[in-house]
Amino acid sequence: MSTNPTDAEIEQVLVNGLDNRWYAICPSSFLKDTPISLRRLGFKLALWRDSDGTPYALEDHCPHRGAPLSVGIPLGDKIACGYHGVQIRCDGTVLSVPGSPGCKLEGSRPTLSFHLKEARGAIFMYKSQVNIDEPPPLILPEQLTSDEYESFLCYVEWGADYRYVIDNVMDPMHGTFLHKQSHAMSAGARSAEFKLEDTEHGFLFAKAGQRDVNFDWSEFADTNYQWQRLDIPYPKSGGPGGSFGIAGSCTPISPNASAVFFWRTRKVSGWQRDVWRFLYKNRLEARHWAVLEQDRAVLEVMEPDANQREHLYQHDVGVMRARRQLRKLAIDQLAGK
Repeated sequence: MSTNPTDAEIEQVLVNGLDNRWYAICPSSFLKDTPISLRRLGFKLALWRDSDGTPYALEDHCPHRGAPLSVGIPLGDKIACGYHGVQIRCDGTVLSVPGSPGCKLEGSRPTLSFHLKEARGAIFMYKSQVNIDEPPPLILPEQLTSDEYESFLCYVEWGADYRYVIDNVMDPMHGTFLHKQSHAMSAGARSAEFKLEDTEHGFLFAKAGQRDVNFDWSEFADTNYQWQRLDIPYPKSGGPGGSFGIAGSCTPISPNASAVFFWRTRKVSGWQRDVWRFLYKNRLEARHWAVLEQDRAVLEVMEPDANQREHLYQHDVGVMRARRQLRKLAIDQLAGK
């Protein structure tokens, strides 16, 4: 591949998500012992669980004639195609061809398989264009791994390019305007200067001179799983604990549809954890869904090429930095790095 790829080649990489990374693909509740089919990351996937609850994923395409494996019969860690009974193991290996035992298809590994991890109520998948035996570890933000934090998963599917969702999170200033009626985002200055700070895995984009007042900063990180994080201060009516945190990511379903994962987090323990869980489910969750609906309403009416006709300014530096990073990674992928 050329070391100077065209914009079209870069777009072809980015539209379905970068390779060799972990992505959240669906809530854990989606997967049962009956196979399902999902489109994610440019693939059509067949997903199921075995009797122990272990999740598996194969490309939803039988290597014999292309019938969807998702309408097949799960057999523990393998699946039998419903069309001709061809059995494919979870690593993509064909174990049996009942109609022609001993044929060259048996023992081959033509089906693309995907490694899955389950954490915090979601299924994560490692995206690769080839079968690999061992993926790198899934590294989540502290808010999703530490026992000091409680979290609730909010999952939505929006009719917008996943990159618009990233842009939205990396744009703290929109909170002051779009979400001004929110109980947690009505305070603070309506204009601000911003600064960029490098972090261990990415960067922080923050208002200079205002902190812990509104949606005042956002973080972009890449740990072989790209995630974003932000805090929104709670009023006293928000209950015990510190700021209300959001840790999230988004995954392309198709060029103009996204699977969006927002974990609502709070650093609470002991009895305060129980109080916050009760308060969240009975009073606060509905407000947070209302805020998300405001985001959805804007992003879904954005034209697919809206980002080709922009006039960006200082508030958009975080958006520009995230876009540049994605573009560089796409160029590296095209170059085989």
